[in-house]
Amino acid sequence: MKLSHLLPCIVLFLACNNNNQPDKITGNNNPAPPMINYSIVKVYPHDTSSYTEGLEWRNNSLYESGGNYGSSKIYQTTLEGKTLQSLPLPKEFFGEGITILNNKIYQLTYREHKVFVYDAATFKKIKEMEWPYEGWGMTNNGKDLIISTGSSVLYFVDPENFKILNQFSVTDNYGPVSNLNELEYVDSVIYANIYQTDYIVKIDPETGSVLGKLDLSGILAKSGMPVNIQNYTSTTGYVLNGIAYDSAKNSFFVTGKMWPALFEIKLNN
Repeated sequence: MKLSHLLPCIVLFLACNNNNQPDKITGNNNPAPPMINYSIVKVYPHDTSSYTEGLEWRNNSLYESGGNYGSSKIYQTTLEGKTLQSLPLPKEFFGEGITILNNKIYQLTYREHKVFVYDAATFKKIKEMEWPYEGWGMTNNGKDLIISTGSSVLYFVDPENFKILNQFSVTDNYGPVSNLNELEYVDSVIYANIYQTDYIVKIDPETGSVLGKLDLSGILAKSGMPVNIQNYTSTTGYVLNGIAYDSAKNSFFVTGKMWPALFEIKLNN
């Protein structure tokens, strides 16, 4: 999410009431999810012009979707920050989450109800499809696409026609967990950014229960870069967002909107 830093409170309100979608509550008797510890492996540069909405690691490079009207794009870079290819979106589209499946990149748009499908090797657009809700984050389980829309509900979607196959609400010990944003599917669980917070939650896609919680508060200050932390808050909108996974190294890459740094981290439990 969304609409940059102009009206974050209004945006958050809209996110929580996304398209008047009801949250399907699976129960609130879950135990409090345990905290997940992490360690920083390495810090890399990140494109500060990118309002990060989606992040993927494939073929030893990063694929990123940047949002905001007039500056949305999809691009591929090395970890060192060299751009390998880039494709701007028309100014009327706000780029959102991406995922790569079967050599295709799927990219959501925020409120335009469009999904763009590209050839992953060339960025040539293959087709467009329709999505009835707001688009926030996206990942896949190797078969289905998994989509967030800013509520607590995650949707399983057919990649061929974008029809909804299943949906469930994510819950912790307090009830539904809203503002689910960027997603990453790893080893049969889903990791999700909680928009406008420093948290990533680990979700069981079978039950919707939050299995763990990762607190990345203060990580940007650990980058070793000269950073004014006051510029990267929920007030400015330049918040934590972006999760990618490198299965070869069992490492995660995390960053934020307009952040100067991308972090490679290891989860310790």
